[in-house]
Amino acid sequence: MIQHQLSIEARFRPEILERILRVVRHRGFQVCTMNMASAANAENINIEMTVASQRSVDLLSSQLSKLMDVACVQIQQQTTQQIRA
Repeated sequence: MIQHQLSIEARFRPEILERILRVVRHRGFQVCTMNMASAANAENINIEMTVASQRSVDLLSSQLSKLMDVACVQIQQQTTQQIRA
């Protein structure tokens, strides 16, 4: 599987994390790691996420960008790694 590291900036809403995780799952990606922190202005959050799949991360990135309250999605890096199921 190929791992991709994403950086997501979004407006803080109680449901935003659930929406992001639902899109990740529906697009066939597995969450490997995730870290969320409040931004300096406390209205936004920053999410650092590593996901794994054989699928193209560009589709996931564009779908996440379409979510309400998501301001920015950046693909940080890509690594190939064996993940045993």
